[in-house]
Amino acid sequence: MAEAIKTTWRIRGDEVVSCNCAWGCPCQFNALPTTGRCQGLGAIRIVNGHFGDTPLDGVKFAILLSWPGAIHEGNGTMQLIVDEHATSDQRQALTELATARHGGAFWEIFRAVCPNVLPTLFLPIEFESDRLRRMAHFRIDGVAETEVQPIKNPVTGEEHQAKIVLPNGFEYKEAEMGNTVSGRVRSDAISFELRNSYAQLAEIDWSNQS
Repeated sequence: MAEAIKTTWRIRGDEVVSCNCAWGCPCQFNALPTTGRCQGLGAIRIVNGHFGDTPLDGVKFAILLSWPGAIHEGNGTMQLIVDEHATSDQRQALTELATARHGGAFWEIFRAVCPNVLPTLFLPIEFESDRLRRMAHFRIDGVAETEVQPIKNPVTGEEHQAKIVLPNGFEYKEAEMGNTVSGRVRSDAISFELRNSYAQLAEIDWSNQS
């Protein structure tokens, strides 16, 4: 059987992720999640990108994620949400990317550990991120919202800056750490709330090219 043809793609942009782990997130270091399971949401604003001949500049999308245990143990559930302002071609491109049929480490790994895939939603996405200030906010109309601020020193109240550097990371190479002051998800099969938990702000550069 002939191998399916993969469309060449690349996306570069700003990422904000919040999850239920404590600041630092043990999962970043191959340890078990803080509470025994992982629940998170992330949003990306593509600065420049393409899927074949379809430009993806400026498109926003989000992913809702939930696992009964650690991420690497699998059996997770994921849902892709694409901003409703995306064109029909852009919607199709991101939906195709999320299948992992066109390669790329991020999509291949997350589809492998998320066999339960919910239908893609097309909704308004508000996205604001200032990575260097460790501040972000994104909202998905009627489904999810998160507010990220700098981590504060518990004694002095001063802002605390920390980074995670993963030279071989498949999602990011360097991320600023933040505090998810509040977050919530209310989807069909994924529902949770966050308060003073892990947040990362990073620049991403994903593709199916080596």
